Amino acid sequence: MAVTTNTSNHGSHNGHGQVGLFGLTVGAIGVVFGDIGTSPLYTIKEAFSPHYGLTPDPATVLGVLSLIFWSLIITVTVKYVAVIMRADNEGEGGIMALMALAQRTLPKGSRSAYAVGILGIFGASLFFGDGVITPPVSVLGALEGIEVAAPKFHNWIVPIAVLIMLALFSTQRFGTEKVGRVYGPITAMWFLAIAAIGLLNILHNPEVFKAFNPWWAVQFFVTHGWHGIFILGAVVLAVTGGEALYADMGHFGAKPIRYAWYFFVLPSLMLNYLGQGALVLENPAAVKNPFYVGVPEWALYPMIALATAAAVIASQAVITGAFSVARQAMQLGYIPRMAIKHTSRETIGQIYIPTINWTLMFAVIALVLTFRSSTALASAYGVSVSGTMLIDTLLLALVARASWPDSRRWVVPLCAVFAIMELAFLVANGVKFLDGAWFPVLLGILVFTLLRTWRRGRELLHAEIRKEGLQLDSFLPGLMLAPPVRVPGTAVFLTAQTGVVPHALLHNLKHNKVLHERNVFLTVDTLNVPYAPKEKRLKIDSIGGEDFYRVVVRFGFMETPDVPLALMRSCDKGGIYFDPMDTTYFASRETIIASRHRGMPIWRDKLFAVMHRNAAPATGFFHIPGNRLVELGAQIEI
Repeated sequence: MAVTTNTSNHGSHNGHGQVGLFGLTVGAIGVVFGDIGTSPLYTIKEAFSPHYGLTPDPATVLGVLSLIFWSLIITVTVKYVAVIMRADNEGEGGIMALMALAQRTLPKGSRSAYAVGILGIFGASLFFGDGVITPPVSVLGALEGIEVAAPKFHNWIVPIAVLIMLALFSTQRFGTEKVGRVYGPITAMWFLAIAAIGLLNILHNPEVFKAFNPWWAVQFFVTHGWHGIFILGAVVLAVTGGEALYADMGHFGAKPIRYAWYFFVLPSLMLNYLGQGALVLENPAAVKNPFYVGVPEWALYPMIALATAAAVIASQAVITGAFSVARQAMQLGYIPRMAIKHTSRETIGQIYIPTINWTLMFAVIALVLTFRSSTALASAYGVSVSGTMLIDTLLLALVARASWPDSRRWVVPLCAVFAIMELAFLVANGVKFLDGAWFPVLLGILVFTLLRTWRRGRELLHAEIRKEGLQLDSFLPGLMLAPPVRVPGTAVFLTAQTGVVPHALLHNLKHNKVLHERNVFLTVDTLNVPYAPKEKRLKIDSIGGEDFYRVVVRFGFMETPDVPLALMRSCDKGGIYFDPMDTTYFASRETIIASRHRGMPIWRDKLFAVMHRNAAPATGFFHIPGNRLVELGAQIEI
């Protein structure tokens, strides 16, 4: 998974403030490439594990190295770095941003737009499943160097991994701003170290440079026949984390990520892979752990420490990325609102979501205790990332065909090539289903079910409110004919339905029998762009002289909504003046009643009811102060 943090100022976000290209490039090395950078710990080791049945002879080793190299070139370099980074949504990347771009090319509310939404959310769900495996496989792969350095401490690997995970997740609430400053230098040191070790091993057998010739990849399939495709289940491990390059584009910009990949990360990775191949050719017994066997004895313990640090950084990127993706999903209405805590005064993207943090920790520790080795986890890795990459390709083809008239002639055929490769990856990983690949698939389906249930449940809830509610246009004139007692101040009624009388207003009139001197019907709208333009932030319409107003506040899906602040700024546009001490917010708190033969299947209705009951109140999510809030309940049957 990926980090998608943002600067607090939209303008500086696009221009990346005063940070120079070099600083952004170093930052990108520390955050963006953590996942793909730790792949050498287990990729070659997995390729020659017993269940693939490969013999480490020269033709096979060169074939595997060639497959790794060309997978990195085609999938990461061409697809993600050269092509898909052009598909930015107001500077932001990632599968949800790409989904929003693709939906924008289709008629609103059409079946095709709905299908693209389903596809994008399923891809994001698989991406989450893939991200949960990154911390345990990386940390276990790093700690398994202990087996090479001191075999008698083998039993300590899993407990140490669990302690690292506990420490990592327990410290998330403090934020990562200070620690994040050293991520770049540590990860850069990691890449330099693996490049140096790889080069040292290559000197013993320079023949491995032949792997750059794609003929060796072709020859591998010729020699091994149709079942040779299954080796792609190990090769795909080399490209896991490729999607992070696109997802983190909004924070660092395309140019720093491209420079870091072309001139530093890709050469370092390939030198290490080639070095491991050279070592296996020289000493076939090294296949048990070619990464660590190739490290000089004097450097073994420092390398274990550096690898563990790199794995922790890769894990941190996954965790922070999960927070950011969760916030996007909340804004777009795909998951219930959750408490969000900001851990930095300067950077709005530095957030902490306790529910996501502890859920991830439980899943990650369960994986460590269940699989207990990077080899076992590698069998589970790859299915979800292959599925996510394939969905990225389909969405990219749609965007290119509709929005890139000058480039679609070559981008769409390229997408066909990408899709064929990713389908092969998917098939190769599918055969590992019973060996552990079921876990990320099951997790992805579970997340997808939750996301779709919440989205559909909200649609049904709003439909019921519209059906049972009074129309505002006919209600107001009748209210003015027999006006209730008026009290001073401004009442803001939160409502998702712009044309329907809010339940909170009806309950206020029924029970308190009063009406404020100014009444505002407020709707918060989330746009499918990262940041709402200033000119579209607020829309204010008078619908009853100076007594009633309809206000729409718009936020982008990367923003943290602050309704009181947005309303206070309305006077700058010549709108209503909102005195914070003279404004009362009214909100409805619905209780969901599940019903048979209506809406969704009964189990999904009940699931939505549970999710709705445990969701953080909209008022807290929108930063509405509790001492200015009145909540009134209502029962809704769906």
